Amino acid sequence: MLLLGIDVGTSSIKVSVVDAATQKCLVSAQFPETESKINSLQPGWAEQAPEMWWEHTQTAIQKANASGAYNPEDIGAIGIAYQMHGLVIVDENQEVLRQSIIWCDSRAVPYGQKALEHIGQEQSLSRLLNSPGNFTAAKLAWVKENEPETFSRIHKIMLPGDYIAMKLTGEITTSVSALSEGIFWDFQKDEVSADVMNFFGFSPDIIPPVKPLFSSHGEVKPEIASSLSLKAGIPVAYKSGDQPNNALSLNVLNPGEVAATAGTSGVIYGVSDQLVYDPQSRVNTFAHVNYTPESKRVGVLMNINGTGIMNSWVKENMGQGLSYPQMNDEAQKAPVGSNGLRIFPFGNGAERVFNNRIIGAQFHGLDFNLHSKGHVFRAVQEGIAFTFRFGLDIMRENGMNPQVIRAGNANMFLSPLFAEAFVNATHVPVELYQNDGSVGAALGAGIGAQVFSSAQEAFSRFERLKVIEPTQTDAYETSYQDWKALLLKQLRD
Repeated sequence: MLLLGIDVGTSSIKVSVVDAATQKCLVSAQFPETESKINSLQPGWAEQAPEMWWEHTQTAIQKANASGAYNPEDIGAIGIAYQMHGLVIVDENQEVLRQSIIWCDSRAVPYGQKALEHIGQEQSLSRLLNSPGNFTAAKLAWVKENEPETFSRIHKIMLPGDYIAMKLTGEITTSVSALSEGIFWDFQKDEVSADVMNFFGFSPDIIPPVKPLFSSHGEVKPEIASSLSLKAGIPVAYKSGDQPNNALSLNVLNPGEVAATAGTSGVIYGVSDQLVYDPQSRVNTFAHVNYTPESKRVGVLMNINGTGIMNSWVKENMGQGLSYPQMNDEAQKAPVGSNGLRIFPFGNGAERVFNNRIIGAQFHGLDFNLHSKGHVFRAVQEGIAFTFRFGLDIMRENGMNPQVIRAGNANMFLSPLFAEAFVNATHVPVELYQNDGSVGAALGAGIGAQVFSSAQEAFSRFERLKVIEPTQTDAYETSYQDWKALLLKQLRD
C-alpha cells in the first residue's frame, strides 16, 4: 500500500507518497514554487484564503501523480499536517465565510488577555496549560465582536488541515490535539473548556465531532477521487498540526525526546508525560499526537514567528539574485559574531517568548565601512540561532533539558552555517533525518489506517543522516551574551 501525506504550509503545499512496506518516500511535489502570499490588510494582521490551500493541494497531488513513480490507485490512506492555530469558518453549505486568520496574525492578543483575566491565571494555566493568548479561540472572539453578521452564519470552526480534509471527504472533524492548540481543551476534565466557551459566548454546536487523531476522519468523495486519480473511499486517517506532526516525523513520541524546525517560523518541541506549563505562557503546552486521557503525552512548544521568513526577506531584498547556497557561501566569509553586527528576526507578528509583544526586526551595530553582505547574511543566521537559544533557556526553566535535538534535513538546517550556529549557541547536538512534514503525515496515515500496528512499526526503518556536535561554544557564547544584552535592553525600553 502507498500512503499520501499533505503538508499545508504557510509558504506552500507539499505532498509526499510513501511506500508503507519500505517506509521510503517515492516522490514529493510542492506547489507553488514561489512562496504563497500572506494578506496583511493592517499592521499585525495575517490572512490566507482557504480556497487557495485547496487549489494548491490539488495541483501538488497532480504534480506528484505526473511523476510516473507510482500508480495513484495504490494509495490507500491520506494524512494531513497543517500550519497551526489558524481559524477557518464555514456555513451550513461548507462554504468559507471569510479568509483564514492564520498563526502569525496578532489582532486577537487583547481578546486572549481579557479571557485570562476573567478565567484567572491559575485556573487558565492549570486547565488549559496556556493563557488563551493569540490562539484560535481568541481569533474567533475577534470575529464575533468585529464581524457579527459573519459570526452569526458560522456552522463549524476548523483549523487549516480540517478544511482540506473537509474538501476531500465532505466531513468535518476535530481531535483533542487540535482543540488544545486552539485553546479550547480543559486538560483537567478532558473535555471542551466550559471556561473558554462561556467567557467568549461560543455555542458548543460550532465545535466539530471529536475523533481520535489516528482514525478515519472521512473517506474521499467519488468526484474528488476521480479528479485526483485516487480510489474513492480511501480514508483521511490522520490530521495534526505541523509541529506535533514534525515531532512524529522525527519519531519524537516519548517523554524527554525533542524536535526542532526552522522554516518560516522556528520551533523547539519537547514531549512530556506531565501537564506542565510556563507561568508566563512564553512557551506553550498542547496535546501531542499520542495523547490519551490514560497516557497523557503533551508537547511543550517554544515558537518564534520570525526565523526562516527573516532569511527569506533578506534574500529577496538584499540578496541581489543570489541563491540560498550562494548566500551561505558569502556568510561563511564573515567571522563568528559577524564583527559585531547583531540582528533580531522578530518581524513577523507578536512573539510569545516576549509575552505577545511586537518588537519588530532590527539591525544593531551596522558599520558601512566594515560590514559586507556576507556579514549581513551571517548575522541573520546567527540571530535566528540566538533566538532559539533564548527560547530554549525558557524551556529549561520549565524542566525541559534536551541532551540531543532531532531535526529534518530541510529549511534552514540545509545551511551548514546555521546548523553550526544552532548547536554552538544552544550547546546541544543535533541529529538530522531525511523525513519532513509531508512524509510524517503519510506515516501518520499508515498508523491511523492500521497499516502499521504501532508508531514503532511505522519508524522501524528510521535512519539518521548525521550528527552535528558543538565545537565553538565559547565564541558563540560571547556573541550570544552580547546579542541577549541588546535584546533585554530593547525589551526594557
